[in-house]
Amino acid sequence: MRRLNVGMISFAHAHAYDYLASLQQMPEVTVGGIADPVPERAEELSKRHSIPYYTDYRELLADASIDAVIICSENVHHAEHTLASAEAGKHVLCEKPLGLSAGEMERMIAACKAKGVQLMTAFPCRFLTPVVRAKEALDRGEIGKIIAFKGTNRGSFPGPAWFAEPSLSGGGAVLDHTVHVMDLMNWFTGSPVEQVYAYAGTLFDPEHKRTIDDSGMVHVTFANGVFGVLDPSWSRNPGFPTWGDVTLQIIGTEGVISIDAFNQKNNVYGRASGKGSWSFWGDDMNGLMLQAFVQALLEGLPVPVSGLDGLRSAEVALNAYRSVQAGQPVKLHG
Repeated sequence: MRRLNVGMISFAHAHAYDYLASLQQMPEVTVGGIADPVPERAEELSKRHSIPYYTDYRELLADASIDAVIICSENVHHAEHTLASAEAGKHVLCEKPLGLSAGEMERMIAACKAKGVQLMTAFPCRFLTPVVRAKEALDRGEIGKIIAFKGTNRGSFPGPAWFAEPSLSGGGAVLDHTVHVMDLMNWFTGSPVEQVYAYAGTLFDPEHKRTIDDSGMVHVTFANGVFGVLDPSWSRNPGFPTWGDVTLQIIGTEGVISIDAFNQKNNVYGRASGKGSWSFWGDDMNGLMLQAFVQALLEGLPVPVSGLDGLRSAEVALNAYRSVQAGQPVKLHG
């Protein structure tokens, strides 16, 4: 069996820990190295699993046996790490948002293409069964022509602290959570977003320690005339059974599809916790996404979620901030 040797660059984003656990369950994958400039985040983990550890990601990239890397660094470093990985001839799976400007994302895409490596954006929601079945129904024409979307990706402040530092994150909830559901809207319509009108504020920090946006509403108009509205707020308080949701209503000329992507659960009411909780039994979306990335590389096929997909979604979120500053709708390429 051919194996894929995967390196991991940074554990700044908590998703890295889930990704590592998923990769270690795949018989066709070897995790060949971990790089992180902060030893507290990953050094003990590397020792526990006997994975080489580097404080400098360039040492990891110098290992000729590494085929691909997964980048989970602070958002501001995504471009640097992707460009260096492409130069070293490594395929890349990059955490969302892909980048913090259209220009740097275009450079990331171009660099990977020039070096003959693939760039995939981490959008695991595409692999959830309710989403896959909705796409199939749309392709069959079951609700006719899409007219509009109404979506949510409501969560809570994700932590760690760098998420509240604009110099590292590039934005708050509007950037962090718009991209997931926006990717689904883009995928379903196949049409570019033409206009964005947005609100962003800081409403859900009871201790008033953060200044970055934790709430928002993003309205989009697609080039084909479809409208969409999305709530990407960090509005879930600690009493909620889980960190958040991903929902999407797709309104068509002949029907409606309602996606509740995380509704694969049992409701549990126990004395120990003192509140209702969810016992999730459904899809491991991170595992499914990583499996798709690995299989595409092993089989020489295009990755299922491209760098361009990542650009199109992040571009909407970045222009949402332009709209907030202007107090009016903005054209994406105007």
